[in-house]
This record gives sequence, structure tokens and C-alpha cells, in this order.
Amino acid sequence: MTDDDRVGPPLLGGERETLRAFLDYHRATLAMKCRGLSDEELRQQSMPPSTLSLLGLVRHMAEVERAWFRRVFEDNDAPMVWSDRIDFQAAYDASASTRAEAFAAWEAEVGNSRRIEEAAGSLDLTGHQPRWGEDVSLRMVMVHVLLEYGRHNGHADFLREGVDGTVGA
Repeated sequence: MTDDDRVGPPLLGGERETLRAFLDYHRATLAMKCRGLSDEELRQQSMPPSTLSLLGLVRHMAEVERAWFRRVFEDNDAPMVWSDRIDFQAAYDASASTRAEAFAAWEAEVGNSRRIEEAAGSLDLTGHQPRWGEDVSLRMVMVHVLLEYGRHNGHADFLREGVDGTVGA
């Protein structure tokens, strides 16, 4: 895993540009952690009883993107990607999943998130977070999703190391 083609966030820039760039950087980081691995390697779990795997993280982040962009700003009742109820843990079990399936769902949700963010007139746009029963701003959503990626990319470092002995960026 030596090819790092991620574009880093700007050292100087406005709030929205910086948040967008950091999100894209972390999205690219997750993809980079999975690069070059077979479906079997992507499904390799950390250690029992955990079902966490790199592919499970990709599936989970598809859920996060949907829950925080689409469900907040477009359709509070949009179904989850991997479960028929609000269960973010269901995505972690990627034992029957493939790279093609997981990445197609994740990339579709990232595309929806980008579209929603770009169409918003301001970071002050509010939407309704149905799980909390409260309104939240686009700014808060972007920060929350950025923190989710940061946390899970840390997990991805250890998962990747378990597969091939490398430590991530």
C-alpha cells in the first residue's frame, strides 16, 4: 500500500471548503486502506467476538453517509442500506458481502452526500435528525461525519495491518 494519491485539505481556506476537503480526504483514506485486497482479505475480521473488517467499515460508512445526509436533509424515512431497522451494527457483518457490492453502496451514498452538501446554500442549512428528534445544521453533520471517518480510519489502520503487516497514513 504505497500509492497515496489522496489530495490533502487546504492549509488556508474557508470553513466549507475545509470541511469538504477533510471529508474527501478521509473518504479517500478508507478507499486507500482497502486498495489491492481481495474480497476474502477485506472480510478478514479483527478478532473474536468482533465481526469488524475493512469491508464492514465500508458498509458501515455507507450507512453513516445515508443517515447523516440523506435521512437528515431529504428523506427522514429513507431505509438503512444493510438492515430493515436502524441498526448500524448490521453493516459490520460483511461475511457474505463483496467489494463490488459494498463499494457500490458506499460510493452511491458518498455521491448523494456530496450532491446534498453542494446544493445547500449555507452550512447553516438545517435538517431533522430522526434518531435524535432534533434539527441539526449541515455544519454539524459534516463535522460529525468527519469524526466518524477519523475514528473508523483508525480502526482501518489496524485491520489493514492484520491483513498484510502495513501501518496506514
